[in-house]
Amino acid sequence: MRTFAVYSIRKTMERLKEPRILDRETRNKVAFITFIVQMFAAAYKMSSPNAYRYLKKYGGWDFLNEHWWALHTDNEIYAVHDLYLVCRDNGGLR
Repeated sequence: MRTFAVYSIRKTMERLKEPRILDRETRNKVAFITFIVQMFAAAYKMSSPNAYRYLKKYGGWDFLNEHWWALHTDNEIYAVHDLYLVCRDNGGLR
């Protein structure tokens, strides 16, 4: 039994060390979400971690993950404002 557990842990550690190749859409999504969270933080004068927590708490994060493709085609000012409106509608006060 112990041999199996050790073998399983070793295999898991090996897989974690392998480089992962993300498809183009996933890379674009990560880049946009990272960018827009930083823009949201700057617009409302908060740190990036606080902006993430705020978006997560008030539904902006889910909105961003679901609608990132439509949001990225518009000016970032409108995307930040849309996130603000979603959060405000869900109880956010900023």
